[in-house]
Amino acid sequence: MGASQKLSISLPAEQADLVQRLASSGRYASVSAVISDSLRVLEARDAAVEQWLRTEVVAAYEDLRADPSQGMSVDQVRAELARRRRSRD
Repeated sequence: MGASQKLSISLPAEQADLVQRLASSGRYASVSAVISDSLRVLEARDAAVEQWLRTEVVAAYEDLRADPSQGMSVDQVRAELARRRRSRD
């Protein structure tokens, strides 16, 4: 990790309590470590979403543009979801 920079942040009470509990639990060395790990996880999640959008979503969109008959109307989607819900129950 590179050079450190001191920041002052404000968190809602619930989040501040969580950060303090995690740091106090011994799972993390400090409050800074909790925040650093949280930011690494956020960055990884954002990268995964970006990758999913670029690969699967774009591919599905291009498939649909090439053959619009593969698509479903909103009413068809609702009917299919209702059918799946009924079969699950």
